Amino acid sequence: MLVFPNCKINLGLNITQKREDGFHNIETVFYPVNWCDALEVIELQGNEPAFAFSHTGLQIDGKLEDNLVYKAWKLMAEIKPVPPIKVHLHKTLPMGAGLGGGSANAAFFIDQLNKQCNLGFSAEQKNNVASKLGSDCSFFLNNKPVFAKGKGNEFSDIMVDLSAYYILVVYPNIHSNTKDAYSGITPAPAKKDLKTILQTTPVSKWKDELTNDFESTVFIKYPQIKKLKEDLYTSGALYACMSGSGSSVFGIFNKNPSLNFDPAYRFYLQTPAKKAL
Repeated sequence: MLVFPNCKINLGLNITQKREDGFHNIETVFYPVNWCDALEVIELQGNEPAFAFSHTGLQIDGKLEDNLVYKAWKLMAEIKPVPPIKVHLHKTLPMGAGLGGGSANAAFFIDQLNKQCNLGFSAEQKNNVASKLGSDCSFFLNNKPVFAKGKGNEFSDIMVDLSAYYILVVYPNIHSNTKDAYSGITPAPAKKDLKTILQTTPVSKWKDELTNDFESTVFIKYPQIKKLKEDLYTSGALYACMSGSGSSVFGIFNKNPSLNFDPAYRFYLQTPAKKAL
């Protein structure tokens, strides 16, 4: 069976506190975008390997044991018997981009394997597996906008609808390291309430209200990412921001944007589901 794991963008991101466990408390909103990978799960018969994995598209570095899909399979197989399976991933979502592509692949795999092999995992059990793989992984099981706090893994519903707008996501061919992005940041409580901004302020006013704290360190190391954000505004974006710890930048437009990118950049344009107001 073939599924299409989509990415997310962050609408605002406040780094509020350094935790005793070495992590940070944050506040952000995850918003799904339809830029997707393709993931195929095939149940095997007979004396086949328990888990076989192949991939096409963008290069996937690292060992199989480090892949989140493999880790998801291993966690599920420790809980319930899983028949031999073959997984193929066609990778189009860039890595190190702040889009959550690896987490999306794992979450969609968890859901699909459970359905396809009739494993009987409850929603709570699926969430428990996903939460062990990454802070944002559980988000992709429900795949709707959420307000996230704590390590980015404590979710609550939020009403944010960008279906009337064009959303342009651009990856500037830079792999942004999250640990480096945290370097030099001094956590502090947010000056303005993120939920209130998103639910009561027009998108056209977000530029003055909504920030991503990671931009303060990432833009210094990679000025081309800062320039990309500026270019989006020059091209008419109502709001532009880096997603997560980068390096992707997105712009929200009320009309079809026209930009000329460096040929090395990758981008995705999500068109409106309804007419912008």
